[in-house]
Amino acid sequence: MTDRISRYGHGCASTALVAFLIAAPALAHDVPQNDTTAPVASSADDAAETARRFAALRNDPARLRLFLQAFPKGADLHNHLAGAIYAEPMLDWARTDRECLDPRRQTLSNDSSCGRPGLVPAAEAFNSEDTTNRAIDAMSMRGFVPTETDRSGHDHFFDTFDKFDAAYETHQGEALAEVLAQAARDHELYLETMVSPALAQAMALGAHHPLKGNNFAGSYAEIAPSLPAVVATARAEINQMESRAHAILGCGTAHPQPGCAVTVRYLFQPLRILPPPMVFGQLAAGYALAHSDPRVVGVNFVAPEDDPVALRDYDLHMRMFRYLNGVAPDVKLSLHAGELTLGLVPPSELESHIRQAVEVAGARRIGHGVDIAYERDAAELLHEMAQKQIMVEINLSSNAQILGVSGGDHPFMLYRRAGVPTALSTDDEGVSRIDLTHEYQRATTTYGLDYPTLKQLSATGIRYGFESDADRTTLNARLQHDFAAFEHWAAHEPLFR
Repeated sequence: MTDRISRYGHGCASTALVAFLIAAPALAHDVPQNDTTAPVASSADDAAETARRFAALRNDPARLRLFLQAFPKGADLHNHLAGAIYAEPMLDWARTDRECLDPRRQTLSNDSSCGRPGLVPAAEAFNSEDTTNRAIDAMSMRGFVPTETDRSGHDHFFDTFDKFDAAYETHQGEALAEVLAQAARDHELYLETMVSPALAQAMALGAHHPLKGNNFAGSYAEIAPSLPAVVATARAEINQMESRAHAILGCGTAHPQPGCAVTVRYLFQPLRILPPPMVFGQLAAGYALAHSDPRVVGVNFVAPEDDPVALRDYDLHMRMFRYLNGVAPDVKLSLHAGELTLGLVPPSELESHIRQAVEVAGARRIGHGVDIAYERDAAELLHEMAQKQIMVEINLSSNAQILGVSGGDHPFMLYRRAGVPTALSTDDEGVSRIDLTHEYQRATTTYGLDYPTLKQLSATGIRYGFESDADRTTLNARLQHDFAAFEHWAAHEPLFR
């Protein structure tokens, strides 16, 4: 059970993460860094010239990267904190903490004595360039090539979390600082990252209170008295990690780092691969936390959708969400749904996951949604999603790495043709070895996107985020300011002529 939690839980078996809000702007170093309230000397002519220049450089990868690096990106709404960290910082943390490496499995261990057979002190192991490179490859998708013992991108991707979890779980404040620093480099304004504070306590709720069939009300009545203690633990963990992240970034000091400018909120992520009572306990705790802490703006659901338990209990899980929506109707829901493809599972498993997430669970956003074309009455479902404005979080790189779905096989443009809102996101940028700028560049070169479409994708992230209305108003104002500053710069930058 512990291995399954660590492997599939995106490093969240003992996660406690930081949340904080700082409203300063984050612009490209080459772009004038003005106060967001100050007027920017931009015009419709600047916007038109920027669009013209963008069209001319779309097939020039180096200049396109330069352009898109500085381009203001409204939000990354699909981000797992553990998976967002590159392997290199985690190897450094392992050295600092005197952790160990199992070279055979390329897995870190917090057994500081390295007493078990086969363990080597991390500080010693990572003095070797070859050992370091093999560890980075094992803990990410870098240079992945299928072998006889490591045959699929799907399995390699999800196996990475168990390999680095020992370092991640004791450095979540550092992890958040890393992610916010990267978000600032990508010129993101808003980040929603998935975390699992007090997860062990949440799982224990279900273990101590067996699910009473479909009598969710009866089960919830037994769990409810224990929820305040779980919420208190989760909030304490968040506060502790917040303090660490602030200290690293210098937030609130005279010289804050750019990561302090990124507004960050959290989605609680329960694991879908556990016995039903434990899943229900996690969900109840997640809803209670999101209801009571404004930093936690919603609930999601993680672990491979093709896992046998996740497939077996999918209908049951959707009904759990529907019940809890009645208990706490203010809690917003984004769900991993349709992260499947033909061959990975039988065709019958592709027919209804997205629809159930929308119609039964009441999801406001869908993460991945790759198998939409296989859904029963897919055209009708697409029209429904467009009418209800159910946004889809598009993760191009991870879909290619995990599912082998890319290019014209990916439904990104199908969603856009149907009028379903979409925004680009990273999923697990550290494991995938990407950043959000890379995803914008991949979308541009693969699908021939024009500049107005990029601006729409950027703005969609803020529009469909789960932040408060007041935060959304502030973020939209910042985004428009940053667009104007960027376009004034891009329209006059000689490199883009």
